[in-house]
Amino acid sequence: MPGSAESSVRAAIRSAAHPLVGGPVDFDQLLALIGDARYVLLGEASHGTHEFYRIRAEITKRLIREKGFRAVAVEADWPDAYRVNRYVRGRIGDADADEALGGFLRFPQWMWRNADVLDFVGWLREWNDAHTDEPRQVGFYGLDIYSLHASMQAVVAYLRQVDPAAAHRAEQRYACFDHFGADPQSYGYATRLGLAASCEREVLRQLVELRAAAADYARRDGRLAPDDHFFAAQNATVVASAERYYREMFRSQAESWNLRDTHMAETLVALTGFLDSQAPGAKVVVWAHNSHLGDSRATEMGRRGELNVGRLVRERAGQDAVLVGFTTHSGTVTAASDWDAHAERKTVRPALPGSYEALFHECAVGNFLLDLRGPSEAAAALAEARLERAIGVIYRPETERLSHYFEASLPRQFDAVLHYDHTRATEPLERTPVWEHGEAELPETYPSAL
Repeated sequence: MPGSAESSVRAAIRSAAHPLVGGPVDFDQLLALIGDARYVLLGEASHGTHEFYRIRAEITKRLIREKGFRAVAVEADWPDAYRVNRYVRGRIGDADADEALGGFLRFPQWMWRNADVLDFVGWLREWNDAHTDEPRQVGFYGLDIYSLHASMQAVVAYLRQVDPAAAHRAEQRYACFDHFGADPQSYGYATRLGLAASCEREVLRQLVELRAAAADYARRDGRLAPDDHFFAAQNATVVASAERYYREMFRSQAESWNLRDTHMAETLVALTGFLDSQAPGAKVVVWAHNSHLGDSRATEMGRRGELNVGRLVRERAGQDAVLVGFTTHSGTVTAASDWDAHAERKTVRPALPGSYEALFHECAVGNFLLDLRGPSEAAAALAEARLERAIGVIYRPETERLSHYFEASLPRQFDAVLHYDHTRATEPLERTPVWEHGEAELPETYPSAL
């Protein structure tokens, strides 16, 4: 874009930017934009940035206190998050927030076992302890799809309490996976190559049976809380979705992505319906990566045929959903170099020229909020597609452009964006020497990596 045009874009941003100075009124404008929306989707540009976690927690606290939000749904597995839910609701089990986060044992542990989440879970418990009336209590739930074995175990454990014969049938059906060990990817690989029959029929039969019997279990069993029935039924849904996901992951990247995000969106709908059955008008805040929560139709993901939670929620809820993205220019991040590798504290390279992040840095406003909903000079100036950065649980700065950038139109992707210019890595609860002695400076060969 020519220099004069870029100057106009920067001027429009400066005019519309709401500075974030760390004060009590920082998010007043965002809460006004949210209004009475039922769904607030809070993204993140990485899975390991302290500011993204801390600010999402601060915004969520205000949504709970001031707008009556009753659930936090996160990009995490259903059984692990439900353990946290039991703790924040004061159910018998874990003694403290650290212990309640003990289910997050698989890579990437730091995504939920970090200092910022620990503080937020502690706050949720204090809120619920002070608000014993059920409608004002807040739950913590997972949306993701990866807990195949843990969810099978949870279904069987629940049925052993309410219907031992049904538990035996569930064990027999789920035994279909026993040949493949603990790694569900081996199941997907074997079925993809035709080396083994799929378990689709067994898991669907189990899901149908449990759903059909759930109402009866809820009526005749007084020992379990109502949400235990919902928890078990959702675990059976996870098993069915995960079985299909692992079969598809070796066939089509777009299809497996779509299965995952569709499952997360459907879980959100099911959760809202369950909460409505207890007290109508439930509001839910969602925490997940920008790539899941920004409308995929505004990105190159959409051009590849990929959908996501943000798009699905917008299509269903319209103006009743507010999508909020986060960006950063530079700093540090907690991430790994490869899958299943150690968490490292890595230097985040300055954003690439021509990207949204670099543009925001050039505006020299520091940290700011930008309202993108509705016609505005800033939204119009930013409408043309630019590069946008996405760091997941793996960060490879040596292949920055290829690995971590995609094209997007930010005003179509989000209703608002919060930019934190220089950020730092979130602190894992297990701080290994690899993390402690992470990168302090950019490599000498930056930016060529040669």
